[in-house]
Amino acid sequence: SSIHCIRGTDLFGYIGIEAVLDQMRCKTMKAGFEFNIMVVGQSGLGKSTLVNTLFKSKVSRKSCAPDYEEKISKTVKLHSVSHLIEEKGVKMKLTVIDTPGFGDQINNDNCWEPIVKYVNEQYEKYLREELHINRKRRIPDTRVHCCIYFIPATGHRLRPIDVEFMKRLGKIVSIVPVIAKADTLTIEERQEFKERIRQDLAANGIHVYPQREYDEDPEERILNNRIRENIPFAVVGTDKEHQVNGNKVLGRKTKWGIIEVENVAHCEFANLRDLLIRSHLQDLKDVTHNIHYETYRVRRLNESNLNFSELGLSAVPLENGTADKCESDSHL
Repeated sequence: SSIHCIRGTDLFGYIGIEAVLDQMRCKTMKAGFEFNIMVVGQSGLGKSTLVNTLFKSKVSRKSCAPDYEEKISKTVKLHSVSHLIEEKGVKMKLTVIDTPGFGDQINNDNCWEPIVKYVNEQYEKYLREELHINRKRRIPDTRVHCCIYFIPATGHRLRPIDVEFMKRLGKIVSIVPVIAKADTLTIEERQEFKERIRQDLAANGIHVYPQREYDEDPEERILNNRIRENIPFAVVGTDKEHQVNGNKVLGRKTKWGIIEVENVAHCEFANLRDLLIRSHLQDLKDVTHNIHYETYRVRRLNESNLNFSELGLSAVPLENGTADKCESDSHL
């Protein structure tokens, strides 16, 4: 059956189809939404500061426990803090998952394991909720939508720990690599370092976000190519405000002047923020749900040893299988 397209000009007056966008907006505004972001990298690279700068408020671990520093043990622990952020009536539950202790030891063998475990545990939690017969209309989403990986500004190449981590994690979560404290490199050093990192990523078959194979149309590909040519973003974070030409700007004061965090000529923080929040936040969530979680789900349901009793479900076949199927689809 061929579908005949009727354009607005052929219609007898206005129907109002585009009002569905307002309806969707209204529903989303009421419900609010979740965004879970994970930061990984050695201590002292400015992870907390960067997250605070991204959301213009103290949302990382610093804010909730000032004496947290002393308690960091010598192993990788995961620590998450949730905040409700509201802007222009839009509510977002932001969860920041920090990984203190990552890469800080002399022997960093397998230091990514607790992180892999955490990411998979959240998929498992979601899957179990989804498989309940009477499942919640909105399953609480704790899946990691984005992992920001901090590369120290050495100016050399990726270190073995960087390669190992991104290789493993890139398969299960969207990774956005950034060069931390980039103001320690000159602009030329920065460009060369970025180029080397891109070569290393390609040589090791590491997938970072946004992945080319998930571009949906040529338009998206053009936008994402521009991002890919720029990755990893060289960033500088700060939560201090300074006066520059009478305006308040977020910046870092040095002997030589002020590094303006949101000035693209100074660092690429603005590009990172635009990617994570202004242009790709929904896409990060979609990729998590449709690709990473889907891969996990298929793998779990295919495992021969996954019987329903293990998930605590009764394996009673549904009498009216089709009706239930339709109903459950409508919730997704």
